[in-house]
Amino acid sequence: MNKAPIRVGVLGFDGINGLDLIGPLEAFAHAAYLDAADAAGQSYEVSVIGMTRKSFTSESGMRFVPHYSLTNAPELDTLVIPGGAGLRDAATTRKVAAWVAARAPRLRRIASVCTGIYGFAPTGLLDGRRVATHWRFADAVAQRFPQLHVDGAAIFIKDGPYYTSGGVTAGIDLALALIEEDLGPGAALAVARELLVYVKRPGGQEQYSEPLRFQARAADRYADLVAWIGAHLDRDLSVSTLAARAHLSPRQFARRFAAALGCTPADYVEGVRLGEARNRLADADSAIEQIARSVGFNSADAFRRAFERRFGIGPSVYRERFGLAAPRANSRSSSLETPE
Repeated sequence: MNKAPIRVGVLGFDGINGLDLIGPLEAFAHAAYLDAADAAGQSYEVSVIGMTRKSFTSESGMRFVPHYSLTNAPELDTLVIPGGAGLRDAATTRKVAAWVAARAPRLRRIASVCTGIYGFAPTGLLDGRRVATHWRFADAVAQRFPQLHVDGAAIFIKDGPYYTSGGVTAGIDLALALIEEDLGPGAALAVARELLVYVKRPGGQEQYSEPLRFQARAADRYADLVAWIGAHLDRDLSVSTLAARAHLSPRQFARRFAAALGCTPADYVEGVRLGEARNRLADADSAIEQIARSVGFNSADAFRRAFERRFGIGPSVYRERFGLAAPRANSRSSSLETPE
């Protein structure tokens, strides 16, 4: 028997970040009509709630028409507060915070995306809690709201019934986590596949991936190299190979690489390989041995040891925690993680 739909409201205002709004909306909307939602016996009813019933305009100039206003919004299960320059306007901040505080007792959970925390934090509901926001605004948020424990690296954080997330696309990660919480991992995976995104980046994972961190800190020569590494994970990525591509001797390359990133080339390559392997584990039809070799490990055993060392659990356990089906019967992966 199907249950009543879960009502999700997303706030809208002039100067909103369009993707902060559209990302979660699309995730919940896809969950509403996918077979996985039907299997769960529940779905979503999603609406946009404006400051008024008039249209509002995003930072990029896109115009949105809300379903409701703050004065006539229906009862909700979940409220999502997107970010954007408009919310950092003092008058809008006060209006949103007052409305959220009044509504909070009747909400199961509240979530903010990116700088949406500017409309959430003044309610006092986040006092003493860990929160996430876009890395570029983390220091400013911490100074303005010293009662919060701001983490500028996490993609999203759940603390009690309150959720906060990093910038822009992190809103999709957050929405997928909420969908998994409501409808199960199968529904979250189905939505992720529709949106062509990974099913889940762990909430504690940093907003900067290793390649992005490297590109932000290294010279152009290394930014090009890092793109090449990511596209050739199954190749020989030894120091001598990478040094040749950077037109340096192995010794010069290793020294300059470590100065740019703070780790050895080998550590960096292993991190990128394991990060991509973690993404590929979402595909239940891929045997673990196949994944190991596709990202450059010579054996499944070496892959398992490296995965456990970095993430604290083995790849099979990691896959199981997504609730995904096991690989097909002819896969050899079931024998690859025998306890030592």
